[in-house]
Amino acid sequence: ALIILFLGIFFFFFFFFPSTIVTNQWFLPAVRGDIPPGCAAHGFVCDGTRILVFGGMVEYGRYSNDLYELQASRWLWKKVKPQAPSTGSPPCPRLGHSFSLYGNKCYLFGGLANESEDSNNNVPRYLNDFYELELQHGSGVVGWSIPVTKGILPSPRESHTAIVYCRKDLGSPKMYIFGGMCGCRLNDLWELDIETMTWSRPETKGTVPLPRSLHTANVIGNKMYVFGGWVPQSAGGDISAHDGEWKCTGSFSYLNLDTTEWIGLISDCQEDKSNLLPGPRAGHCAVAVGTRLYIWSGRDGYRKAWNNQVCCKDLWYLDTEKPPAPSQVQLIRATTNSFQVKWDEVPTVEGYLLQLHADSPVPSVAGIPGTGVPETSVLSSQGSSQMTLLSLSSNSLLKVEGKEKVAAPENKITQETMKNHADATGFKESNAPSLLDRQWYDVGIFKNNSAVVSQFYLLPEETLSISNKVMESADVPDYRLLKKQDLLPGTVYRFRVAAINGCGVGPFSKISEFKTCIPGFPGAPSTVKITKSVDCIHLSWEPPASPSGNILEYSAYLAIRSTQLQENPSQLVFMRIYCGLKTSCIVTAAQLSNAHVDYTSRPAIVFRISAKNERGYGPATQVRWLQGKVGPVSLEEG
Repeated sequence: ALIILFLGIFFFFFFFFPSTIVTNQWFLPAVRGDIPPGCAAHGFVCDGTRILVFGGMVEYGRYSNDLYELQASRWLWKKVKPQAPSTGSPPCPRLGHSFSLYGNKCYLFGGLANESEDSNNNVPRYLNDFYELELQHGSGVVGWSIPVTKGILPSPRESHTAIVYCRKDLGSPKMYIFGGMCGCRLNDLWELDIETMTWSRPETKGTVPLPRSLHTANVIGNKMYVFGGWVPQSAGGDISAHDGEWKCTGSFSYLNLDTTEWIGLISDCQEDKSNLLPGPRAGHCAVAVGTRLYIWSGRDGYRKAWNNQVCCKDLWYLDTEKPPAPSQVQLIRATTNSFQVKWDEVPTVEGYLLQLHADSPVPSVAGIPGTGVPETSVLSSQGSSQMTLLSLSSNSLLKVEGKEKVAAPENKITQETMKNHADATGFKESNAPSLLDRQWYDVGIFKNNSAVVSQFYLLPEETLSISNKVMESADVPDYRLLKKQDLLPGTVYRFRVAAINGCGVGPFSKISEFKTCIPGFPGAPSTVKITKSVDCIHLSWEPPASPSGNILEYSAYLAIRSTQLQENPSQLVFMRIYCGLKTSCIVTAAQLSNAHVDYTSRPAIVFRISAKNERGYGPATQVRWLQGKVGPVSLEEG
């Protein structure tokens, strides 16, 4: 039973501390303190960096009403003892209850109690009591209370689901309870207005899911996604047959919480011979991470055939929206015929589509070595993380297949994903400009958030002029059959990148421009490092990989505030703060006091560093410095 608990901890860290989980491997943390016993059908909520667990079935079939807190930042368990309600008794031992968090309060509803004091003699009692647990900030709890509610309480039940949703425009939080078990399966929906503590039964549209218990419900955006559970075996979903036969289901629906309309995604009778959808299950675990829903484990089978039940050991996820646009492409280093570029990671994506547009060479402006467009974000440090490539189903439900590393740009992306890629690049819309007119070309699809670019793909002319029929059939280009074009020296290239998930290709990033080096001129300095002291910062870098002769000097520039910048925010103005042979310099607090703070993503100060040889200055490396506080300039740590 602890597997479910540790799964919750895993997803907790996946969401709050994604950098600590990059190997797709399970781990068993070394916890300490008041370690709770193994439990099942308990309540579980995450509040910041702590986890609260209430009730459930513990050893020897005993029901519990204990409350435990785990400080996940220290892996420290603590058994907490809330104050009893001022009127009434604290919650009795139970399982199958709901335990929901909103603000600094947890809401406990229903569950199953044992009327007998003997755990071997189970006398079930279905509950519909309602409690509120006030939490202390950071750690600990205040106590239980029994809110005074209006309206009619939902009927007693266990193994139901409860979620809390607050519309952005109305701002009134609501708790929704769906389904459960009370001698028979239920599919009724109840709403609690948390501000007024009023219960009601909202009218819904669409096809209501079959009565069920031991299902999951998760909120993503304005939708409540309901998956799996035990449902009546009869096709009509007869809920009047007390304790009749039932089976596990793989049906999947969502409720639009703004319109209260049910939408079915996977029907109970939908065939899946290719194993592209999660199989029927109940008692599984589901958690939302951003706009992605993960589904883990559970059991399958029929009530009258316990011996045929099997435990599932598979992990699936559902992408519910296309990913957001990544940050601008950033330059790590440039040569005469290549760029090393990167961009910020987008969580929970399959890969990235990188495109470029070739332009004519652009000379340096006002004697300051340029990188193309001055507002371009150019970073000097490399960073990327491996991501698991996944197989895509027709319903965008994905199953983790492994950890294979696929080299870019020949990553294996499925046909449907590529069809969505074609949609995003303008193939299908007859009123959109063609790729030939726009001159955007694919560099490739990459698993990681970095790439070395020395070529791009040229589409045949007949492909560029083909009508919508080709894209309707998903006949997208095969990169292995396309001709490649090498990058040229002294040429400006525009870059943009989009993230890809099971829903397709998301919007493209803002455009960045970089210029390849001119033969004979030095390349851009690399590996820029910035360290902070009390009253200044220390700026250092490494010489260009291709100096093309002797380096005569380096120049470092700082983007400064100016009236010109106010009139044209996209045109940064730079002041030279260093010129010399050393590969390091000191930037004083007085110089930083005049710095321009760039807010295109996170607040940052912008530097440029370039090298000069006998031919002159080569391209600059630009770096956005996210650092603490130096003098009057206050910036985010980074």
